[in-house]
Amino acid sequence: MLARSACLAWYNSFEFLSFSINRIAAMKPLVAIVGRPNVGKSTFFNRMIGQQLAIVEDLPGTTRDRLYGDTDWNGREFTLIDTGGLELGTSDDMTARIRAQVQLAIEEADVIVFMVDARSGITEADTDVADLLRRSGKPIVLAANKADNAARRQEAVEFYSLGLGEPITLSASQGTGTGDVLDAITGALPPAVEEAEAETEVPRVAIVGRPNVGKSSLVNSVLGTDRVIVSEVPGTTRDAIDTQVEHNGQPLILIDTAGIRRRGRIGPGVEKYSVLRATRAIERSDVAVLLIDATEGITAQDVHIAGVIHEAGRGVVVVVNKWDLIKEKRARHRAGLAPAMEDEPPDAQDFKEAVKRDLKFIPYAPVIFAAAKTGYHTGPILDAALKIHEERQRRIPTARLNEAVKAAVLRHPPAHVKGRMLRIYYVTQAEVSPPTFIFFINDPELLHWSYQRYLENQLRLAFGFDGTAIRLHFRQRERKERDEE
Repeated sequence: MLARSACLAWYNSFEFLSFSINRIAAMKPLVAIVGRPNVGKSTFFNRMIGQQLAIVEDLPGTTRDRLYGDTDWNGREFTLIDTGGLELGTSDDMTARIRAQVQLAIEEADVIVFMVDARSGITEADTDVADLLRRSGKPIVLAANKADNAARRQEAVEFYSLGLGEPITLSASQGTGTGDVLDAITGALPPAVEEAEAETEVPRVAIVGRPNVGKSSLVNSVLGTDRVIVSEVPGTTRDAIDTQVEHNGQPLILIDTAGIRRRGRIGPGVEKYSVLRATRAIERSDVAVLLIDATEGITAQDVHIAGVIHEAGRGVVVVVNKWDLIKEKRARHRAGLAPAMEDEPPDAQDFKEAVKRDLKFIPYAPVIFAAAKTGYHTGPILDAALKIHEERQRRIPTARLNEAVKAAVLRHPPAHVKGRMLRIYYVTQAEVSPPTFIFFINDPELLHWSYQRYLENQLRLAFGFDGTAIRLHFRQRERKERDEE
């Protein structure tokens, strides 16, 4: 792990910011399945993850982009990457793009499964791929697939000549020998990080948004240095880059991510990989800072990203970036210098109302207007993120919780459904991050979604939880259990 520390002057708030750059090992280890076309990589991938995610055809080149799936073996969890068939001797555009994808998978992987075909034996393509993998310096598991009978298993010894160790025979289609491959994979994985529990105590703040909305500029503004490459070309940041910082004496981890596009707009190659990493960054964060481009307004992609954050149960700060450009446009309008056909940009209140309207499923999110390039108003972003992290850790005493819910029900009783009424017997908080509450009721079918929303709003009114999603679960309590209590 790369570590570095320095002390920087934070020009925006005249505070001092010390940070150390770390590659955080919070994500599962990555295992790439690599080989020439049509050796059974996708069949093995599907069997390992337990679902038909990869398209399997008896035709070379079916798998073009990388696919990802989580699995576990011997108590270790890891992510498998299914790659396209690697052909090094051809130069057409599609093959070159597949080769670039495979190369990225090799660079990211902790372990590489080199899959060969025991039915056809060693080919020149196998030898070329073996040379490439040997130069990577990564642990390699040599898997001889399609060894469906004893004769093929015996003949697989010829793969020793590739110089990559003992070939492990298997039949991905039949499932035989896959356990041996998994044993080899888990044996080659890097040791589990023991300090992971301590790391999870540090708030993780993911900077997310559409491509080219200023995510990397915001990170650089906060750090006071060019920590991340900034470019006007969308998609410059391909990976999720973690940076540990200290803000007002509180350590936290900033995660700068590649831009997320809607599923239908995701192109092949590097961008698809970036979307996966950005989505995973949201999942492993505590609070997501959602950047919106003030000059473009709220788009469907912004709504999509906000939905990902909400469904993941993370805290969220909505940052309207490039607000300096809006202020300049408004100043030109007031001075009469704007073109006659140009509409006056919205003011802050109008934009906040648009956020509440278009992102109505996250009404709890604070809205901050900032300009990452100039450093305008970037200080309050981390203040808000840390406050939200505290809200996510709050536990409400059971007595106070039940008092608040009882009062809410008295103010607005649930409606009758076919002569029956919802009854709430007991409420308890089960978890934090996000705060999760269990309601024991008489019949979940009597609970209307609008009343569930009412109860959530009443909990927020009573206890806050500003900036974070909260979870409400409803369980039926049988009459016998109620009588015993």
